[in-house]
Amino acid sequence: MNNNNTTYRPLGDYIRPVDVRNRDLKVTTLVGLSVSKEFMPSIANTIGTDMSTYKIVDTNQFVYIADTSRRGDKIAIALWTQQEKAIVSSIYTVFEIVDREKLLPEYLMMWFRRPEFDRYARYHSHGSAREIFDWAEMCATMVPVPPIVEQRAVVAEYEAVARRIAVAKRTIATLQDTAKTLYRKMFVDGIDKENLPEGWRWGTIKDYCQKMTSGGTPNRGCDEYWNSNDHSWLKSGEVQNNVIINIEEYISTKGLENSSAKLIPAGTVVMAMYGATAAQVGYLTCETTTNQACCNMICKSNLDSAFLFFHLLFSQEDIKRLANGGAQENLSQELIANQPILLFDDNNCKQPFATILDNLVVSYKEIEKLTEIQTIILSGMGR
Repeated sequence: MNNNNTTYRPLGDYIRPVDVRNRDLKVTTLVGLSVSKEFMPSIANTIGTDMSTYKIVDTNQFVYIADTSRRGDKIAIALWTQQEKAIVSSIYTVFEIVDREKLLPEYLMMWFRRPEFDRYARYHSHGSAREIFDWAEMCATMVPVPPIVEQRAVVAEYEAVARRIAVAKRTIATLQDTAKTLYRKMFVDGIDKENLPEGWRWGTIKDYCQKMTSGGTPNRGCDEYWNSNDHSWLKSGEVQNNVIINIEEYISTKGLENSSAKLIPAGTVVMAMYGATAAQVGYLTCETTTNQACCNMICKSNLDSAFLFFHLLFSQEDIKRLANGGAQENLSQELIANQPILLFDDNNCKQPFATILDNLVVSYKEIEKLTEIQTIILSGMGR
């Protein structure tokens, strides 16, 4: 981008609010917003709700949630790119760009994805009970507006990377579906649980693993436990039926020594025991510590880890139904340890799952690298 041609202007010079209500009830697609800056199917209970008051969102329009107090460090904002219209809650703010020959919607959405924008919006949010990033503050936001040709170029570069990420995500979904189908064919369909093939027998997860352990959380009040990136520290919320490569937080060696946290080796299979991701599993590609909501299952070999990962993925709904608790589902390490699993004298039947897991790791690492490229593109905007 030619920096000499880039000028910063108030966003209000380019956007206007949109308030079209669903009066005739023709639009039925209800969506919400996530802090990952994406639209998602709404989980709100709308029984008895007057949907005519909901706002309609059309192609190339933005939606954001002004209340920033309950979303951590992220601002929930997204660009609707589909041709079919959708509806959102009446408390959401809908807006659009006045002239798309001066500012591209895709370019502006890239600006909103920058962490600098999130920090700016949080800093300029006001209120006591609730902090609000209101429309006036949105309009006062200064954004770089290079010539439209340069905007198109940087959007094309970013979207090319996004398409590669989408391909990798589809590959991951296909690999997981393949593993589940293979598991069912080999170990469920046509198998008499009372008369297993020779060399097969039933055991428990505890029998299968070399070791099972949970983790711990160092005292958040002690800065010296958190002020050094000595050891990564995995939270159960990061366990999302995934291969875990990058971990969000770190603790110091003192934090490790003065808590129940433990070093967990690469190749470990992790299950979230409670919270939003209860019963979901992850495969560690790096050594890490974890919090107490992670059940860490250390295996003797990569073959064992691969089979356990896909066994738990296949059995996930059955295990989740065993959870107890009110506001949030809770599993215990003991409950997980006592879950049944097939044990084999011959490990050859595990090999296909190790191959699939290896390919999953490759796809997750590719996404990691591509995401870093996107970050570099975003950081270069306006420079």
